[in-house]
Amino acid sequence: MMTRAAIVLVGALGAAAALGLGDLVNSPFPSEEPVAGPVAAAVLEVIDGDTIVVRARIWLGQDVETRVRLSGADAPEAKGRCEDERRLARAARDFVRARVASRRVSLLDIRYDKYGRRVLARVITPEGEDLAESLIRHGLARPYGGGTRTGWCSDQGS
Repeated sequence: MMTRAAIVLVGALGAAAALGLGDLVNSPFPSEEPVAGPVAAAVLEVIDGDTIVVRARIWLGQDVETRVRLSGADAPEAKGRCEDERRLARAARDFVRARVASRRVSLLDIRYDKYGRRVLARVITPEGEDLAESLIRHGLARPYGGGTRTGWCSDQGS
């Protein structure tokens, strides 16, 4: 089930594009196609290494709060199967907090995640860094394109 915030964010951006307010989307069907962005957002909370909560200004005086999953990266889970995964999950979360907590970011290529519960987007830090790429580069996440995830524990083929 899609969260109300995700529906409102993508729907409102689509409505703005339909009204001729710029190239916010690349398709006349915004609920099915990504919103190109950039959309400015304030980071309210870092959930884990690949999920944050943001407040985005989607229209004049219209703000939406929603969870955003980082596009292109899979970070370890805090409730992972082994201590190595849980340790890496804490490190990934702390890495993200250090870069974006209580700061403004830009969201690009915004779409629903595969379950429709969160927004999936590229998150760009104030310094211009792609957060997912940075996590991967520092060994705190793996590239992820939506398929089956690989485990982080040695007995899971990591």
